[in-house]
Amino acid sequence: MNPIIAELENQYKKENIPEMHPGDTVKVFVRIVEGNKERIQAFEGTVIKEHGAGINKTITVRKVFQGIGVERVFLLNSPRIDKITVLRRGDVRRSKLYYLRERSGKATRIREKIEKR
Repeated sequence: MNPIIAELENQYKKENIPEMHPGDTVKVFVRIVEGNKERIQAFEGTVIKEHGAGINKTITVRKVFQGIGVERVFLLNSPRIDKITVLRRGDVRRSKLYYLRERSGKATRIREKIEKR
């Protein structure tokens, strides 16, 4: 990659992004502007996809709300994202968890990764 572009991108890269992978349950805190007021709204769900690299890295987070699946794509380095917390680590064998879209209820459970101390 061009060093000039890399230097520009590094200005906008965030430092406080935790390490996360597909299968993890995360809570994304998003800044929402309504008129002249600004508030922070949390979106909690499972990471089903990571895409891109560097400043263009995105994650797709899925949750079920009132029986309807809701997916949102978050640009990790966006100024609209306040913070991201990883609630639990998922133990999955693939990088894209699209199969969760067809499942509901207990079939969508993901094993929790037990980390060595």
